[in-house]
Amino acid sequence: MEPIRVLLVDDEPKVLRGLLMRLGLEADICVVGEAADGATAVDLAGLLSPDVVLMDVNLPVIDGISATRELAARVPQAAVVILSLHDDRATIERALAAGAVAFMGKQQMDGDLLGAIRMAAEKVKGGALGKTTEALGKITDQTERITRKEQE
Repeated sequence: MEPIRVLLVDDEPKVLRGLLMRLGLEADICVVGEAADGATAVDLAGLLSPDVVLMDVNLPVIDGISATRELAARVPQAAVVILSLHDDRATIERALAAGAVAFMGKQQMDGDLLGAIRMAAEKVKGGALGKTTEALGKITDQTERITRKEQE
């Protein structure tokens, strides 16, 4: 299975480095590029064809929500996961309305981030990941039936 291709977008170099280091530990995730502003993110997404774009909200040139809207129009195969310190209801609603598939507060990035990336990639790829999820669901159903029979 091909790794999930991720584009990182944040204007804080420390955040970019931290994300790059953390995602580098995952065998199924490959960071294909980095951008420090929304305009560069849109351009790079067109060139690099990422599966997932991790996007900050507060960015120079074009903010993350406007960049998400542009990505939805210009690179619809890329799923956007918004990362922000501002996780108020209005910001979340604006991000989702712009086309983001998920919104994460930067405070909750630890374990939830990997799940959000994988979920976003599954929505985009559908094919192999969707089939894997379907197969896992069938295996889980079969295991539950066997366990119930053993208990009887």
